[in-house]
Amino acid sequence: MTDSITDVTIIGAGPTGLFGAFYAGMRGATCRIIDALPALGGQLMALYPEKFIFDVAGFPRVLAKDFVKGMAEQAQQFGCEVRLNETVAGLTKIDDPAGGIGHFKLDTDGESYTTRTILIAAGIGAFEARRLPVDGLETWEGRGLEYTVLDPKLFAGKRVLIVGGGDSAFDWVVNLEGVAKSVMLIHRRDGFRAHAATVRQVERMQLLGKCEVRTFSEVKAIEGGDQVERVTILNNKTRAEETLPFDAVIPQLGFHSDLGAIKAWGLDTEKADIKVDRVMRTNVPGIYAAGDIATYEGKLKLIATGVAEACTAVNNAVHYIDPKRKVNPGHSSELKIFATQQLG
Repeated sequence: MTDSITDVTIIGAGPTGLFGAFYAGMRGATCRIIDALPALGGQLMALYPEKFIFDVAGFPRVLAKDFVKGMAEQAQQFGCEVRLNETVAGLTKIDDPAGGIGHFKLDTDGESYTTRTILIAAGIGAFEARRLPVDGLETWEGRGLEYTVLDPKLFAGKRVLIVGGGDSAFDWVVNLEGVAKSVMLIHRRDGFRAHAATVRQVERMQLLGKCEVRTFSEVKAIEGGDQVERVTILNNKTRAEETLPFDAVIPQLGFHSDLGAIKAWGLDTEKADIKVDRVMRTNVPGIYAAGDIATYEGKLKLIATGVAEACTAVNNAVHYIDPKRKVNPGHSSELKIFATQQLG
């Protein structure tokens, strides 16, 4: 077990967790980030490092990996401890005999830590891509059937089939333009969950012959030798089948999410989300949640929302630890810790 007690331990190293770490440091609180993944950045780096983000303040568009690089640099300027490749497990509340707030003993699969407060910023929790509901397709994974796309260049010159109707499916149609030899998107319905602007962009691409979109269509079978070579597509309205040549299949069907060990911590939840109040407090004093894993009436699951919630959570955690300290931190431009940076 580590000896020192940390003020704020953040579970999750995505944008919400990273900005929470920055804010903890700015408020003079000691901080630790724990994440089960091998790198900072959460889902952005694990799943979408080469995708552009368009809806964060200050960037007309920015690659996910570049956005994470900036957030990580910002988060670590105050010396926040980072623990990667560790999955949280047990949690024990240790009461203070003198009547103070006490602290928590947090166990992972590799270590035990003590902390005064916890900020859960674990995104959708433990996640796994939803597989295509066709028996036997698992044998093609890594041989042309890819559920995550880390580098679009791997599909250069290939005939690509994308499956799904959400943001990720449509985003990859756009991102593979000019990279893949051809791109077809199929969806089992004629309605799409993707952002309307992206749907319109793909529709324009189809009119220009840059991609093909088929609705009421599903993958029936995959064939080939060492790699994917052909895919049989089923029209679920007419029941007609067509086998077409493809080199790669990219299903984008969302994820199964799970709170994992956090489910046993006594937190109020709604499905796979943690309920919080207006200042990001859970029902357990000293534990806060922010980002996609937190829920309340009117919740929007956006990066912009998550970083704002991290500010609220950390400022209230600082006040919880020491009620003499104000919740409102003031403006960063007026803080002495940034004075030398302004002089430069």
